[in-house]
Amino acid sequence: MKIQIATVDAFASKAFSGNPAAVCLLENPLSKSEMQSIAMEMNLSETAFVKRTETPGVFGLRWFTPTLEIDLCGHATLASAFWMFESGWAQPDHSIRFETLSGELIVKKTGDQLEMDFPLIPTFEEIHPFFKESFMGKRIFRSAQLRKNWIFELASADEVENLKPDFDLIAKNSEEGIIVTATGKDSFDIYSRFFGPNVGVPEDPVTGFAHCALMDYWSRHTGKFQLKAYQASKRGGELHLEKHDDRVILKGNAVKVLSGSLEF
Repeated sequence: MKIQIATVDAFASKAFSGNPAAVCLLENPLSKSEMQSIAMEMNLSETAFVKRTETPGVFGLRWFTPTLEIDLCGHATLASAFWMFESGWAQPDHSIRFETLSGELIVKKTGDQLEMDFPLIPTFEEIHPFFKESFMGKRIFRSAQLRKNWIFELASADEVENLKPDFDLIAKNSEEGIIVTATGKDSFDIYSRFFGPNVGVPEDPVTGFAHCALMDYWSRHTGKFQLKAYQASKRGGELHLEKHDDRVILKGNAVKVLSGSLEF
C-alpha cells in the first residue's frame, strides 16, 4: 500500500517552529491498528488521517498520538487542511468540513492564515487532589478541570515559561494532561504550556484543543472574547482565538517541511 504523507508545522510561520503533525491522505481505508502503527512510526504528537466521503467538500478525519486515538486535535486539523489545500484535495476558495469524534469541524483559508471553527470546551473550577496549592514548585492561583485534563493558573508568563516539569510525577497524578497558564506578556494576552505524558506527549509544542478550554477559562475571568495566545514550549507557537457562543475560532499559519509517500 502507498499513502501520500506530509509533515506540516502548524501554528507556525517558519519551518521548525510551531507543532509538527504528520498528515496521511487516504485513497483506501485503513484499520485502526494500521493507523496506530503509522502514528507510532511517525512518532510525532499527532498523526492525522483524512479520507473522502460521498459528499463533496466533506472529509473524515481521525487523530492518533504514538499510543492512542484522541477525540480532538487542533494543530493536526490545521496541518491537514493546509496539506489538502496544497495538494489539491481541497480548493482554497471553499471551506473544508471534517467529520470527527468531536462532531463537524470547519476550516477555511483567509489570506495567508487558516481559520478553524471548533467547539468551546467548558471548564469548571476545582482543586486538584494532588496538586492542591503548587505545581512543580510554583503556586497555583486558580485551577479548573475539563474532561480528563486540568488547568493551573500561575503567577506570571515567566513562571509558565521557566517551569521545569517532572513528567513521572505528572503521569502519576493526571489522566490525560495538565495545562499551565498565566496572563501573557509583550503582545500576548495569555501564555500556556501543555503536558500529556499519559497520552504519549510529554510536552506538546502547540495545542489547539487546550486553547478551546483556555478560551472558556480566560473569557470568564477577563470578559475578553478575543485573545492572542502564545504556547511557550521550546518550539513555541502563536494562536489567535475568538469566542462565539459555544464555539471557538482558532487562527494560525502552517508550513510544509516534508512530503512523500509511505509504503507498507
